[in-house]
Amino acid sequence: MSAHSTRTASIDDRDPVEEKDEEKDLDGFVPIIPTSTRPGPTDIDGADLLNLPSRTLSNGARLDEYTEETVSGQILKRAKSNKSGKIEDYELVTWKIDDPENPKNWSKPYKWWCTMVVAITCFVVAFNSAVITADIAGVSETFHVSDEVSLLTVTVFVIGFGVGPLVFAPLSEVFGRRPVYAITLLIAVVFVIPGAVAKNIGTLIVTRAIDGIAFSAPMTLVGGTLADLWKNEERGVPMACFSAAPFIGPAIGPLVGGFLSDAAGWRWLYWIQLILSGIVYIFITFTVPETYAPTLLARRAKKLRKETGDSKYVTEQDLDMRPLPQRISLFLIRPVQLLFLEPIVMCISLYMSVLYGLLYMFFVAYPIVYQQGKGWNAGDTGLMFIPIAVGVLLSAACAPLVNMHYLKVCQKHGGKPPAEARLIPMMASCWFIPVGLFIFAWTSYPKLSYWGPMMGGFPVGFGFIFLYNSANNYLVDSYQHQAASALAAKTCIRSFWGASTVLFTTQMYNTLGFQWASSLLAFIGLACCAIPYVFYFKGAAIRRHSKFAYSGDDEETGKTEV
Repeated sequence: MSAHSTRTASIDDRDPVEEKDEEKDLDGFVPIIPTSTRPGPTDIDGADLLNLPSRTLSNGARLDEYTEETVSGQILKRAKSNKSGKIEDYELVTWKIDDPENPKNWSKPYKWWCTMVVAITCFVVAFNSAVITADIAGVSETFHVSDEVSLLTVTVFVIGFGVGPLVFAPLSEVFGRRPVYAITLLIAVVFVIPGAVAKNIGTLIVTRAIDGIAFSAPMTLVGGTLADLWKNEERGVPMACFSAAPFIGPAIGPLVGGFLSDAAGWRWLYWIQLILSGIVYIFITFTVPETYAPTLLARRAKKLRKETGDSKYVTEQDLDMRPLPQRISLFLIRPVQLLFLEPIVMCISLYMSVLYGLLYMFFVAYPIVYQQGKGWNAGDTGLMFIPIAVGVLLSAACAPLVNMHYLKVCQKHGGKPPAEARLIPMMASCWFIPVGLFIFAWTSYPKLSYWGPMMGGFPVGFGFIFLYNSANNYLVDSYQHQAASALAAKTCIRSFWGASTVLFTTQMYNTLGFQWASSLLAFIGLACCAIPYVFYFKGAAIRRHSKFAYSGDDEETGKTEV
C-alpha cells in the first residue's frame, strides 16, 4: 500500500506525542524541535542518519523505526490513509530486542567477514582505476594515438566515480544494497572483457566509461554497509579498514601493473582486473546478504501482512514516501545547490579535489621522474609507490587514536561537540601533503638517489586518510540531514577534477620541469592548509547564516528550513 500523509501523529510504547502538521517542501531536512515532542531522528547517530532513507521519506517519517528495538517489534503510528482518507492506526514494523535478523546483532566473525569482503571490493575498484597507468605507452603504440588520448581511459573511469553515486544512492534506498551490488558488479565485470580484447581506442574508452560508472556503486555503498553492520561504538576499526582501501588500491595498482605489463603487455592489465573483479563479485553477491534495515523490515512487514491478512503492518516506506519529483530534486539538484551556495561545502570539496587530483597526478609524475629521468622500467617504477601505501596503512592504524581523542572532546562538551571538532585531525595532518610534495620535487633530479622522491610519497600517503575522514565527518556533522547531498557534491567535483588532472600532468612537467611542477602542487597544497583553520575558527558563524547547515543551538532556537 502507499499513502502520502499530510497530517501524522506518532505513538510508541516509550513516548506518546501529539499530532503535528507536516511540512511539505523539497528540503529533505527534518525540522529540529525539542526531543520531548519529537522522537526519532534527533537521537539517531550521524552515520546512521546518513545511510537511512531521509531523502526518500517525507519530513514526517519516523526514521527511528529503522534503528530502535522494541519488545513487540512494532511501533504504533496514526496516519491519514490514502484509501479511506481517514486517520487510521498502523503498526510500524521495527526490530525486536536482540533481534537475530538485525545485522547489528549478527556474530562478530560473520560481521568481520562481510566487512572484509566489501572493503576488499572497494580496494579492487580503486586498484582497477590505477593499474592501467603502468603502461599507457603500450596502448598508444598499439592504437597509434597520443598518450593524452590513451589517458582518457583513466579520465572516463574516474568521471564515472562522480556520476554513478547520483543514480545508485537513490536506487539503494528503494531496493536495498544487495541488488545494486550484484547488478552493477556483474555489468562491470562483463565490460572489462571487451576492453581487454579491444581492437581500437574507442572501444577501450567506452568500456572504461561504463566500468567507471558501474564500479562506483560499491564505492558508494560500502560505508553504508558498515554502518548497517556495526553499532556506533564498534565502528572505529571497521571504518579504518574501509577508509584505507580507496587509497591503497591506487598505490598498489601501478606496482602490480608495472611488473605485469613488462612481462605480458598492457592487455594483461585488463585481464587482472577481470580476475580480481570476478572474485569479489562472487564473494559479495553470494556471501554477503542484504544489510539495509529499511529493506529488511519492509520484507518483514510484507510477510506479516501475508500471514495475518491485516494491512496495518507497514514501514515508513509504505506510508511516507516523497513524491517522485521531490526525490529527483533532492538527489540531483540539492548537491548542486550545496556546492555553489554553501562556502563550507565548496571549500572542503575543492580541498578534497586537490588531494584526489594529486593522487592521480602521481600515476603520471612517477613514470616521468623515474622512467624518463632515470631510465627505469615500469616494474621498478611501480615499487616507488610502496611508501604511499605504507603511509596510508600507518594513518589507518592511527584512526582509533583519533577516535579516542574525539570521544574526549565529546565528553568535554557534554556529548554535543561542535562540528568544528572534526577539523582537529585535518589541522594537524594537512601539512604532511606539501612537505611530501616538496621532498618529491627537489629530490627528483636524475642524478640524485631514487630514495628522495620515493620517500616523499610517505607523508603524502600518511596525510590522505586523516584529511579524507575529517572532511567527511565535518560535512556530516555540519549538515546533518543534508549530509548525503553534501557528500555527493564533494564526490562529484572531486572525481571530475581528479579525472582531468592526468590529461595535463605530462605537459606541466615538460614545461615547468620536474622540480617546479611538483613544487607548484606543493604550493597549492600549502595554500589549502588554511581551509581547516578558517572553518575551525569561523565555521560556526558561517553555519548560523546558512540556509542548509545545522548548528548546535538549533534545538534551542527551533531553527527550521524554509
